[in-house]
Amino acid sequence: MTGWRRFSPRLSLRPWLTAMLCAAVGAGTLTGCGTLGGAGSEPPITVMTWAPENTKATNMPGMPAMAQAYARWVNASGGIHGRKLKVITCNEHNDPSEAARCARRAAAEKVVAVVGSYSQYGRYFISALEGAGIPYIGGYGLTQEEFDSPYSYPVNGGQAALLAGNGRQLASVCHRVALVRPDTIAGDAFPDLLDAGLAAGGRQAAKDVRAPEDAGDYTRQAGAALNGVGAEASLGGAAQGAELSGSCVTAALGQRTSTFFDSFRRLQEDHPKVRIASVLGSVRQSLVDSTGGRESPLEGAYATGWYPAADDPRWAPMKKVIKRYAFDDDNIDAEDPGTQTTWIAYTVLRSVLNALPADDISARTVRRALDNGHAVGTGGLTPTLRWGFKDSLSIHGYPRLVNADVTYQVVRDGRLVAVRKGSVNVAKTLQRYAPAD
Repeated sequence: MTGWRRFSPRLSLRPWLTAMLCAAVGAGTLTGCGTLGGAGSEPPITVMTWAPENTKATNMPGMPAMAQAYARWVNASGGIHGRKLKVITCNEHNDPSEAARCARRAAAEKVVAVVGSYSQYGRYFISALEGAGIPYIGGYGLTQEEFDSPYSYPVNGGQAALLAGNGRQLASVCHRVALVRPDTIAGDAFPDLLDAGLAAGGRQAAKDVRAPEDAGDYTRQAGAALNGVGAEASLGGAAQGAELSGSCVTAALGQRTSTFFDSFRRLQEDHPKVRIASVLGSVRQSLVDSTGGRESPLEGAYATGWYPAADDPRWAPMKKVIKRYAFDDDNIDAEDPGTQTTWIAYTVLRSVLNALPADDISARTVRRALDNGHAVGTGGLTPTLRWGFKDSLSIHGYPRLVNADVTYQVVRDGRLVAVRKGSVNVAKTLQRYAPAD
């Protein structure tokens, strides 16, 4: 009987019962069921998302909120190689020193990437990220540095593509255009970009109207815009009829665009009407809803965006994650391009992390994978994204730009909808645009 061991039902059945129980209730919800929501003995994979919140200018709280919801979804799905995805958020406050502080904090926390973030102060944060070797994935695209730095991996064409695309969109219907834009360093590039799009359609340069980005009233700027397109409000309109119908005013003031259009509407009530337009992010569905829906003064307004219209079925996966993992966070608006950019940026991050060896995940290996041309599909929301040496669109001043697609939209019956099927590529328009050095 040497070597014979008594059969123990308790010992032999325990693993089988545990497996059956985990299968019944779903792995990831019970301790002991293998990989649990990304929880394990391995340290989490840490990233950062920053954006301005609670400021007098543009606020983007939906971007860090979307990042946190995305991390909850990833962790509930098993994490990355069994490790949790940890998102640190930072309030950039629309302030250059705060943007630099967020970047220094990212370095101190040893994050593997800064993802899906918003700041107009690229020159203040990018050097800190470069010094720490941290990639910047899917920034909003406001600054030149996001398209210059080899550590930046933009998922859209930024403000450059939006403004050039808006110019091309308006060129088909507008003889004269006025642009109302922020009187900031970032805003200084807007007129030339819009004019590049207008020139592609055979139109003259737009009237440039500078505006403070945190004003409570824009009556003076609205008057200047109307005058610039031949509709002098104080005189009831210097141009009339069909001539004036070819006049357009486009505004790109971020969240203050709604304040501008309110001033514009009041000033224009008893005067000849001109078409209005903007770029997505400055005009969004929530703004149309809050200003009257079908009765909104924005009815008929043109808008240029980076991605498919918000009612496109390709957004369904993102909306499902928001519904289940955002916990009714009012900061997240699925129709906001900041939220959408964050979703796409984290899609890139997850794809890269899953492609890396489980024991070799760092800022360095993330950069190396992206630089070597790792391709990311986004479910049709963008072209396939890759940032290898041969993937640049060779646009002067924008060497990191790999996606120059925009979409044309219009407010119709109170909804922002696509004007045409598919996207428009503005790479050639941008190639004719040479920013000042």
